[in-house]
This record gives sequence, C-alpha cells and structure tokens, in this order.
Amino acid sequence: MYLGVDLGGINIASGIVDDNGNIIKKISTPTPKTPEEVADVIASQVISLLDETKETVSYVGIGSPGTISPRSGKIIYWSNLNFNQVYLGDMVANRCGLRVLMENDAGCAALGEYIAGAGKNASSLIVITLGTGIGGGAVINGKLYTGLNHAGLEVGHMVVEHNGKLCNCKRRGCFEMYCSATALINDAKDEMNSNKDSILWTKCKNDTSLLNGKIIFDAYELGDMVATNVVSKFLEYLSNGVVSLVNIFQPEVFCIGGGLMGAGDLILNPLKETLDKEDYARNNKQRTTLVKAKLGNDAGIIGAAMLEKFQVK
Repeated sequence: MYLGVDLGGINIASGIVDDNGNIIKKISTPTPKTPEEVADVIASQVISLLDETKETVSYVGIGSPGTISPRSGKIIYWSNLNFNQVYLGDMVANRCGLRVLMENDAGCAALGEYIAGAGKNASSLIVITLGTGIGGGAVINGKLYTGLNHAGLEVGHMVVEHNGKLCNCKRRGCFEMYCSATALINDAKDEMNSNKDSILWTKCKNDTSLLNGKIIFDAYELGDMVATNVVSKFLEYLSNGVVSLVNIFQPEVFCIGGGLMGAGDLILNPLKETLDKEDYARNNKQRTTLVKAKLGNDAGIIGAAMLEKFQVK
C-alpha cells in the first residue's frame, strides 16, 4: 500500500492507494494558511488513515503547488499562499515519523492519470489542470518530467498575452490569468457589473460570491450575452495555450483536468477544432489525442502515492 497527499490552495486531501492505483480510503480538510498548520493537517490525516485502515506504508508522497525541491523536501516558492523556502517534507516527517517524498502537485496529477486514468498505457502524456490557477505535468518514457530543479511544466506562468494582466508570480499576461477558473469567474463578474440583464445574476441569486464555472457554462449554453463573451475569450486563450504545448511536446495524449472540465465537450470540441487547424503535425497519420481527465481530484493523490516508482531521482 501507498499513501499520497494532494496539497491544494483550498483543500488538503490524503488517501491510501493500492498497487493498481485504486484509492482505498481518503480524507479531505480545508487548507490552513501557515506552513506549521499545513504540516499539522497533513500529519493528522496520515495518522488517521493508517490507524483506520490498519495499513503500513514506507513513505508519504506529497504533491504541492509551486516550485518544489524533492531532495530537500522544500517548497521553494508557492505564490498563492506565499510559501517561500518552506521545509514541508521535514515538518511532516517529524510529525508522523515517516519518510516523505515531494513533487509538484500538477506533476503528481499527471502521474495519476498516467497510472490509472486518461493516459494509461500511453507512451507520453501532458496534463494541464484548470482550477484556482493552471498547473501542468508530463510523463515521458515512463518517468515524471520535472526539468532542471524540478521546476518544469509551470505552464500557468507561460505568457499568452504580452504585457497583459499582472499575475501573482509578478509576470504579466500569464496563462492562468486568462484560463483558470479564477480568471473565468473574475472576468464574468466584471462584465456582469455593466450588464444587469444577464441571467448570470439570477443563477447566482444576485450574489457574485456564489458564481462558479458551472453557472457560467450553463448560462453560455442558454445564449446569455455576458457568458458568451466571457467563455469565447476564455476558449480563445485556452486554445492558444493548448496548441502551443502540443506543438512543443507532441505527446501521445494531452489531458485536461480541473473543476472547469465539468463543462466537458463545451471546452473540448472547440479546442479540437483549433488543434485540427493549428497543430504543426496536423497532416501526420499519428496525432496527439486530446481528452478530459478521468480521475478528477483523485489524480493528485494517486500520483503522489506512487512517486517512488516514477520520480526522477
């Protein structure tokens, strides 16, 4: 058995995973704000899962946002919670008495999809996750690709709009400022303020704090002008980013996950149309397959749990 932890900006989820990538038992808790509290929550989840299932594991795998140093168990930089040089691996190990392996959370999600999801049996896989930000991960030739210093595939911070919106990372025009769930919701709120007739107001009960991706895509399907404008811009930027990544990597499978993918084909079909026009290998017999992630939030847990088998040392 294995134990994986998916550290997110909103929730921390941990699970016991078997050899086939099946989650036997999992637990989720809201994410606190300080490193010490985060370590406390993770250790508490680990101890609780092992006590409840009576299983034993040789290590705890943690997938964390930001730039990670697996060798030192350190979060070098995570912009959304402003974690800087945080030795989370040691903090968790000291609390639960187990060895800790760490990697970027989107990399762990990619690994989970490769092991048990949309990329199973593929030779290469790229995953992007559309959530609070945009994460990216890749598995190439059976190994998690992390790049120099384990800082590769931070696709949320590639620029898709020169001199565009200011990002938390201090760059302007980053992918996640235009195509994350946060970006989509913020853009919808901005347009709603100048269009009081939008059905988005009714759907969120006149409280924009209740607005989410599902509401926006539901309104888009109904032809609401605000939702149509916002989603059209979102899809244009998303297509730009996806095609660029396909042209760089040409993976066998390109997988998109995250909460926004509840919209399914409303997102996938326009992307496939653009890919058919702009993929540099569009005339080749073998081409990248664009798919929706299968494992949802479980992908990060599964990938983190199986790190020792697939992590580049």
